[in-house]
Amino acid sequence: MFTGIVQGTATVVTTVIKNQFMQLTLELPKKHCDNLQTGASIAVNGTCLTITAFTDNQVKFDLIMETLKVTNLGVLKPGDKVNFERAARIGDEIGGHLLSGHIHGQAAISKIEQPQDNRIIWFEAEPELMKYILPKGFVALNGCSLTIGEVKDTLFNVYLIPETLTVTTFGASSPGDMINLEVDSQTQAVVDTVERYMQQRES
Repeated sequence: MFTGIVQGTATVVTTVIKNQFMQLTLELPKKHCDNLQTGASIAVNGTCLTITAFTDNQVKFDLIMETLKVTNLGVLKPGDKVNFERAARIGDEIGGHLLSGHIHGQAAISKIEQPQDNRIIWFEAEPELMKYILPKGFVALNGCSLTIGEVKDTLFNVYLIPETLTVTTFGASSPGDMINLEVDSQTQAVVDTVERYMQQRES
């Protein structure tokens, strides 16, 4: 499990792409490399990946077909930056909200507004995901736990403080970028339960 509190950015070292399969190597900041283990989980742009090998401050992952289809990791190239969070441990502070690292889809950045000391980013998501996007609810975007601001049809926005822009890749984001989206599990459970109940009443 993860908390949605991104620990920093990692740099893509290599990508080895085969048919519906990719090996990804990242370089992590050295201060976040304590007790790395093969089989441990790291969220990369919010996607739960399993370490297959590591040396010093470099970690390697295998990405299979479903991961490449659903997330934005398949378009990464050497030199790109990604958000990362190592898996939460029992006793860790939950500063964001609990995340599984299972991405539901992607949202495109449609517009960025820049008031003083703020950044407002508007996203466009698929209609089937928007039923889980509620004002003042939670959403994870590239692994960042964020509070939803306004919602309009297939658009929603988030307000980012300078610290978030410094620690994550959102400081360098641009309109058109595709962002991994994980909906809040509690919101999803409530919405899906109500939908099933209403369908049963109508049948």
